[in-house]
Amino acid sequence: MISEGEKAPAITATATDGTNINLSAPGQPLVLYFYPKDDTSGCTREAQDFTALAGDYAKAGVKVVGVSRDSTKSHEKFIGKYGLAVPLISDEDGSISNAFGTWVEKSMYGRKYMGMERATYLIGADGRVLKAWRKVKVPKHAEEVLKAASDA
Repeated sequence: MISEGEKAPAITATATDGTNINLSAPGQPLVLYFYPKDDTSGCTREAQDFTALAGDYAKAGVKVVGVSRDSTKSHEKFIGKYGLAVPLISDEDGSISNAFGTWVEKSMYGRKYMGMERATYLIGADGRVLKAWRKVKVPKHAEEVLKAASDA
């Protein structure tokens, strides 16, 4: 699990907008949000909330990118269906979610399984984690992250 003040892992990933993002040296503040699954209610709401504030994040000089274990093809379909303005990264091999500690054991109806914990990281231009939100609740989260990013 990555904590505030630590350096983000040295992983480079390609987002759906074609940009290569080096998590340990993004060159500008970066909001990296982890979500369980494309096209599910909570994940769609979260992506729409970040999309609604995309202009405000851009004005603040902050890039926002979502991460899930869905394929790039699934991400592209998800973006197209909802007109999302936030690029997404496919973490099919789990290297990013494992490095950040967001691939965790969950439990539903007494059944244990592995899944993505909804979490968000604000990473500085130098790759240091400025703020971490774990076990995120979607309502008002994008606004809370924007405020923290604007203050950073």
